[in-house]
Parts: sequence; C-alpha cells; structure tokens
Amino acid sequence: MDLGISGRVAVITGGDSGMGYASAEYLLREGVKVVLSDLKEKELEEAAGRLAALGPVKACQADLATEAGARKLRDFADQAFGETPTILVNAAGVTGATGDFLEIDDEGWMSTIQADLMAAVRVARAFIPGMRSQKWGRIVLFTSEDAVQPYVEELPYCAAKAGLMNLAKGLSKAYGPDGVLVNSVAPAFVATPMTDAMMEKRAAELGVSFDEAVESFLEEKRPGIVAKRRGRVEEVAAAVAFLCSEQASFITGENLRVDGGAVLTMAA
Repeated sequence: MDLGISGRVAVITGGDSGMGYASAEYLLREGVKVVLSDLKEKELEEAAGRLAALGPVKACQADLATEAGARKLRDFADQAFGETPTILVNAAGVTGATGDFLEIDDEGWMSTIQADLMAAVRVARAFIPGMRSQKWGRIVLFTSEDAVQPYVEELPYCAAKAGLMNLAKGLSKAYGPDGVLVNSVAPAFVATPMTDAMMEKRAAELGVSFDEAVESFLEEKRPGIVAKRRGRVEEVAAAVAFLCSEQASFITGENLRVDGGAVLTMAA
C-alpha cells in the first residue's frame, strides 16, 4: 500500500532505539526524509548511521525537557533538508519515578512530567506552525495503556500519558481545520530497552531468568495481553506509519491501542 508521503520530512523524537527507531525505519522505507532526535548523542549518531542505508536521515541531539532543546530541534529540522517538516512522531519518554505514591516527591513527579508530557507540548508547539503554513501535517504522540489503565506503582508516568492523550485530542480540534491531523498510539509491554530494563530488574528481584520474569509479569500484571508475549516494535511502527500517511486522511483525535488486548475495558 502506497502511504503517499514520499519526499516529506519527518521529525522523530526518542529515535535512537525501540519504537522511535522502528518508526524511522518504516517511514524511510516509504521515501520520507527523517530527522532523528534523542538525548544521548553517541547512541543517536550510531542509530542514524544504521538507518542511513534506508534513506536520508540526519541526527540532532536535543534535551526536550527544556524549551531550548525543542527550539534547537526545530531550527535544525527546518534546515536539515531545506524543507518544512510536516510529520512529527513523539516517541521520547521515560518510566520516571516509581514506587509508593506517598513516597514519590515533587521532584520525581515533575521530572517525569517534563520528560513524558511537557516534551511533547514543546515539540508540538515548535512544529505545528510550519505544518499550518503547508496546510498539511501529521502528528503522532506516544501514550500508553497506562493512560486509561493506571498502575499504582508508576502513577507519575500514568498521569503524564493520560495528559498526552488529552493533548492529542485537543490539538486535533485546534488544528484539524488547518490540515494538521493529530493522533496518538498506545502501546503496551513492547520489547524495548525500557521494558528490557524492567524485566532485568524483576528477574534479579525474583531470582529467575529473564524469560521467566516476562512470563510471570504477563500472568500477574498484564492478564489482558491475550497473545501472552511482549509486543514487537515493528507492530507499533506500522500503526505509526499508517497514521502519518495519506491513507489516514480522515482520522484525527484518535488513540490507537497497539496493546495485545492489555486494556480490559472499552475506554479509549
């Protein structure tokens, strides 16, 4: 299926690994030019080097927990290929502060919100004007199953992801008339460096193997995942690429769950 986006410029945050990296792969195969961003410069440059075999890609290290970082990324992206970026995929995020609600301090809350919510606010604010000028744009924000099904041990993350889902809906209303379509994707327990770290910690705490930690986590914490496995990054990236495409031209304000059935209700 031709996604109709060849030649466009996409900005992908959180792009050095995991779902952001896989999204870059998919878009590059569709003929999109990619500006890849992440926090750690060495890992980012290595990722961009690997992706370059698929098409034009340039890397920009930026700390999106700051307004200066978002401006840096916007200025770089505007010049990278001599064209206005019209696709934004915000895959950057962290697990953030975890534990008992009563033991997580303000700093833990605010650092999580800065990375998982405010970074998306900043990049959307940076790139929407250019999309409006082109009368065409696609924004995909990464939320999570946690946005509608919160887990008590990671409430700052859950609250930030719920905010992201609301942000996507609001932006879709505000800028849809200008041709800017805004949606979100909500993965659950996908095999990424972040969930690898979670399972390595669980394996050490339980004194079991990595695979046994995954299996017990699915049984105890994610009973809704009927496939009984972690998701694959390419499964999420395929959804992202579709939402960025001309084929999704009548879809906006939606939260597309790619969660293997993790969410146990009909909530968005």
